[in-house]
Amino acid sequence: MTVGQQRAWDRHWAELGTEVTALPEGPLDVDAWFGRSAPVVLEIGSGMGETTAQLAAAQPEVNYLAVEVYKPGLAQLMLRAEKLGVTNLRLLRGDAIVLLRDHIAPESLAEVRIYFPDPWPKKRHHKRRLVQSGSVALIASRLAPGGVLHLATDWENYAEQMLEVCEAEPKLRNRYADEPGGWAPRPDWRPITKFENRAHDEGRIVHDLIFERV
Repeated sequence: MTVGQQRAWDRHWAELGTEVTALPEGPLDVDAWFGRSAPVVLEIGSGMGETTAQLAAAQPEVNYLAVEVYKPGLAQLMLRAEKLGVTNLRLLRGDAIVLLRDHIAPESLAEVRIYFPDPWPKKRHHKRRLVQSGSVALIASRLAPGGVLHLATDWENYAEQMLEVCEAEPKLRNRYADEPGGWAPRPDWRPITKFENRAHDEGRIVHDLIFERV
């Protein structure tokens, strides 16, 4: 980690973060951790926090959870959040599937966001992709009725897989099924990251998918 990231980690991790493996058995007490009851948004794979900090700052009314495996990314996110004065953000380091399966209560999430997950572009690695039928079924079970699963990717093949998997999940409904291809319009509120700009520069189309828990 950089010096700045290490300082942010030392200052904030004990209060704002925890390891998934360190969580007590059973559902995470989100209300107690935030000190309030509010709709819970979970972002899986917050990366370097560029988008996450801005989204949490723009929605002070929600309890925003970010889960990520990369320690410097979480430190950078805390640094960004500090600069923006964000107080409604908590961080988890570890496996998102373990978190969802063992520590998130059924029908407790208002939204799950997965933006630009690792595409694992080689065909033999597709099984490593996060968005698969099993993970989507798990996510759907953790969403409250009317809750939202929002996905975005710049890899055409992965976007098609996401769409196919989500449309096959009986607990989910595509909010934009009537749009061309079933893709959602790009929301104005989702910040454009350097990765998204690079995708545009390289001629890749970014697809958003927005599904609702029925």
